Amino acid sequence: MHIPDIKLAQVLDRFEQIEARMSATMDSDEIVQLGKDYAELKPVADGVRKLRDVRSEMADLEAMVADPDNGAEMKSMAREEVQTLKETLPALEKEVSLLLLPKDKDDNASIVLEIRAGTGGDEAAIFAGDLFAMYARYASIQGWKVEIESEAEADMGGYKEIVASISGAGAYGKMKFESGVHRVQRVPVTETQGRIHTSAATVAVLPEPADIDIGFSMNDVRVDTMRASGAGGQHVNKTDSAVRMTHVPTGVVVVCDAKSQHMNRANAERLLKMKLYDIEKQRIDSERAEERAGQVGSGDRSERIRTYNYPQGRVTDHRIGLTLYNLDKIVAGDALNDVVDTLMAEDQAARLAQMEMQG
Repeated sequence: MHIPDIKLAQVLDRFEQIEARMSATMDSDEIVQLGKDYAELKPVADGVRKLRDVRSEMADLEAMVADPDNGAEMKSMAREEVQTLKETLPALEKEVSLLLLPKDKDDNASIVLEIRAGTGGDEAAIFAGDLFAMYARYASIQGWKVEIESEAEADMGGYKEIVASISGAGAYGKMKFESGVHRVQRVPVTETQGRIHTSAATVAVLPEPADIDIGFSMNDVRVDTMRASGAGGQHVNKTDSAVRMTHVPTGVVVVCDAKSQHMNRANAERLLKMKLYDIEKQRIDSERAEERAGQVGSGDRSERIRTYNYPQGRVTDHRIGLTLYNLDKIVAGDALNDVVDTLMAEDQAARLAQMEMQG
């Protein structure tokens, strides 16, 4: 696609304004915000400058070819260089177009990951545990920090439910397409006759933006304390340390059950704000459903997004028709990027096509 010169000029103008303001302001809060804006826009500005340089060089070379005062040898050399630049231009145009795509403002945020066992009884809980282990390993590879907020272990292993914070730059941008229903097909460890069962677990990925402005007030929240649901022991038996917060207007409930009640209160309030923010984010996405046609995922938590078929060693992402036969490495977390990167690329391609249609 051809990006208009005026659009390129607007990007560079904005970047130069940020640079100028960074050297002029003394306000610490503004400096922090300008630093974030600069870091986000610099690769875009670099790409734009490279594209403008190539276009300018092509124009100069074409002028040399058209100049009657230039000799045949010089014109021939200029034509060859023009042809070389023409061959590189489409890829450069696409690269800059991707850089210019509107970014989800939460892409760089840390996340809270919620995994819950679905249909399938004990096997669903075991599968939920496998999913958490996969994401924990993937987070480690990315250099992110994982902290369990709350967990409800199942009798046969795995989790009925587990909630964890994953902190690190770009966590939401890479993990946001994991929300939905994950399905597993395999012979459970509890199966005595070797039959393949189908079980499911739901995954929710909530962004943790730096500033959450949702009109939140603790006056709308009911706070209850209760005994932590740990593995037993004197502390669990005697101390009402777990905290449950209920947002009365919406009915949203969060529970934190670490040993420190003070920490539980702080974490519960943070998680509650994030859940309310996520509800608002999903509402906005739903209103934009037509605009989002063709993009990867709707954010619908009930959407079946992926199947892990153990007998065939196959992982299938149903949203984009992706099938891979390295299930063991994906479930181990080592090759989850094979899925994540493809989902991100498909989403970019869909948004780029939409931008082209809109001119």
